[in-house]
Amino acid sequence: MFSFSPKPRSIRFLCRPEDDGVIPPPVPAKTFLPDWFRKLPAVDPAKLSTGDSGLTIKRCMPFLDAMTAGWIIRLPATVRMEISDGGKKVDSAWDFDRTLVSNHGAHQVAGNPRQPAPPCKFHNYWTVRTPPGWSCLFVQPLNRPNGIFELVSGVVDTDTYTAEIHFPFFATGADGLHVIEKGAPIAQVIPFERTALELVADIRAEGQDESQDRRRVFRNTIASDGWYRKVARALR
Repeated sequence: MFSFSPKPRSIRFLCRPEDDGVIPPPVPAKTFLPDWFRKLPAVDPAKLSTGDSGLTIKRCMPFLDAMTAGWIIRLPATVRMEISDGGKKVDSAWDFDRTLVSNHGAHQVAGNPRQPAPPCKFHNYWTVRTPPGWSCLFVQPLNRPNGIFELVSGVVDTDTYTAEIHFPFFATGADGLHVIEKGAPIAQVIPFERTALELVADIRAEGQDESQDRRRVFRNTIASDGWYRKVARALR
């Protein structure tokens, strides 16, 4: 008797033939960690003498899991962004033969908390395709603040919308010239199965068993470095 393994699920990033080898390809987020995080020690020895655990955020699995989820889409070419008039004006130029940044009228998002910054948009030349029933969350690269722009988050049904997806953003930098180099991370792509959004919420006070489980998990987490990664996940 023969058994057949199901075809593995995959996410596809497709570019125009003329862009292949020209624009930086998307990369797994876990392979594109910022320099400050790579240089951070897992334990700060200077803190041990104070009775502190000395553990840094490098040991915080929720922080790391968010940072390494999905893929990173990178800037196709270097962009020079001039922010002026207290953030009310954003002018951009780039080293590329197609549009990389465009602006929208502020009236489109009147009253938003980012005023007076005008809404802008990064033009992306990668098409994202997922299996049936899967969508993608597009967000500012998580835990990677850049001090220049902040992406507007969005969800796209990438199983049916098979065109290029552009990324709205607000400039957040100080007045002056800001240079965003080719290959800089501009968006994080996190695929998810839409059935996950159909979960029904159970909102109530915890029971005795749930209370005991909460305390057990918390105490194990603080008593053993890495317990969450090694044990809690294995129980799922």
